[in-house]
Amino acid sequence: MEQIQKYKELDLYFQNIDYSDIKTIDGSASLRQFISGMLSYYPWWILLLFRIREILVYILGLEKQEKPKELPSIKPDELSFRPGEKASFFIVRNAKEDTYWVSETPEDKHLKAYFGVVPEALGDNLTRFHVFTLVKFRHWTGPVYFNIIRPFHHLVVSRMMRAGINN
Repeated sequence: MEQIQKYKELDLYFQNIDYSDIKTIDGSASLRQFISGMLSYYPWWILLLFRIREILVYILGLEKQEKPKELPSIKPDELSFRPGEKASFFIVRNAKEDTYWVSETPEDKHLKAYFGVVPEALGDNLTRFHVFTLVKFRHWTGPVYFNIIRPFHHLVVSRMMRAGINN
């Protein structure tokens, strides 16, 4: 958390949240390579989880997000750092090259979620990536939905992080 707190411009994302999760992983990728690898990770079991999520969305009456026609594979030089632009299904909110990258899930009635990465140089071409997920519930369906998916969230984010350093 100390590395993230170095950037006061990120404080606003941590205000009035209901859930926060920060994971770290060390690797030799650049920030762009790491995020690109994470956002391009789609093994069969994640696709299966997305299908199961569709059932949950239907049962809880949540907003359906438009499915991409094909799964995005983002090259590092294609990753947007411009606020308001898309990066996979996320919307970039704040980013500074080689310093941090923060995105938000599309507008939804049940919750608002932020996903961000802050690198920390360790030396010898090694970087520690601090990956955070922040959630603010907006409706009673928010905590219901999130508590159902929470165990999968930890698995998915951890595997995405591994894909990011192996990119």
